[in-house]
Amino acid sequence: MTVHPRLTAVFEEVLRRNPGETEFHQAVREVVDSLGPVIDARPEYADAAVLERLCEPERQIIFRVPWVDDSGVIRVNRGFRVEYSSVLGPYKGGLRFHPSVYLGIVKFLGFEQVFKNALTGMPLGGGKGGSDFDPRGRSDAEVMRFCQSFMTELARHIGEYTDVPAGDIGVGTREIGYLFGQYKRITNRYESGALTGKGVEWGGSLVRTEATGYGTVLFAEEMLHTRDRSMAGLRVVVSGSGNVALHAVEKAQQLGAHVVACSDSHGAVLDEDGLDLDLLKQVRLAERLPVRAYAERRPNARYSPDARVWDVPAEVALPCATQNELTAADAKSLIAAGVLAVAEGANMPTTPDAVELFQNERVLFAPGKAANAGGVATSALEMQQNASRDAWTFDYTEQRLADIMRGIHDRCAATAEEFGAPGDYVVGANIAGFTRVADAMLALGVI
Repeated sequence: MTVHPRLTAVFEEVLRRNPGETEFHQAVREVVDSLGPVIDARPEYADAAVLERLCEPERQIIFRVPWVDDSGVIRVNRGFRVEYSSVLGPYKGGLRFHPSVYLGIVKFLGFEQVFKNALTGMPLGGGKGGSDFDPRGRSDAEVMRFCQSFMTELARHIGEYTDVPAGDIGVGTREIGYLFGQYKRITNRYESGALTGKGVEWGGSLVRTEATGYGTVLFAEEMLHTRDRSMAGLRVVVSGSGNVALHAVEKAQQLGAHVVACSDSHGAVLDEDGLDLDLLKQVRLAERLPVRAYAERRPNARYSPDARVWDVPAEVALPCATQNELTAADAKSLIAAGVLAVAEGANMPTTPDAVELFQNERVLFAPGKAANAGGVATSALEMQQNASRDAWTFDYTEQRLADIMRGIHDRCAATAEEFGAPGDYVVGANIAGFTRVADAMLALGVI
């Protein structure tokens, strides 16, 4: 895909100033490739160097995280917080604890988060953070000590009007609890709005756990409606088996879909009878076992090591694991099997050549910045409840989520139509998110 001439220099400068950060390059390129029609219609964006400014985070924080394991050995990890853009509101985005985390990953996630948050229509800036710490196999005491050390540095940079972290891969309610406890201890304030993803008993929101997975399926359902279809009766495969994947399975089943496969980093499970969600949650959430254990307890399920769910024929595919997991070869397999729709529950899980294949074959494709925005949208609802000292019911909060996802879908579809790319949700999401951020940047001046 050819980049608009006025944007070519911008992308070349990103490559020069950020060597080795391949995920960040990919995220920027994907947005840049969509913006040609906007620059033609609104040259003032280029004149004001809006994209150049957006490609440089407002603040990048890197810090040492020393902690002591259960054997008394001192460990050292690296912590990150990229406060990317606050033009629409306080920085908002998750923390990821995973060995793959480095600055390029955090910047790519933060860049995506800016546009994702803009698409919700809520007053949220974008940011992201995390560490190369791996909580898997660590005791609760070790995770607590790591989180306390991590927050000891992070606390000076966050707050409900400044930067509001949440969870991501490796950071669930347990980690948020330890982080919030240390934040409260350091600040001597019960500032509920400083973190989201909290336990419901101490300031969290109902539906927050389910929101990203639910929202992804709700977005897919809205796309299918444009072709007079629905999730009901369709065969679905989901990559991953963490929080997002499990709740994508749950919502798809609620809408009448037949979900037959999921995976983890070791292999995939195929269950032609349909995934038993209660058993899957028991294995993955309660016992923290690999998906292989599900197949061992489910008579007709089959586990295949090193397998991928994309080889299983399906009409709807939901990549909910990690970045660049769905390749061009996978896309060809899905297309040959008659896939109708792909919605990204993870951040940038589909490679650019796979996206192009889906679009060329008129497969409905929803990029993560639109399809998985339900998580951050419900984090914003949690912030609203914290600010008003209120607690909403599950049904009310879920309805708010559904309304937000429908609004994001309609905004993306209308924007794609306006800029001459009907049905292209990638173009629609990128332009709709970009223009909201860019207009605010013009209004606030060069800061």
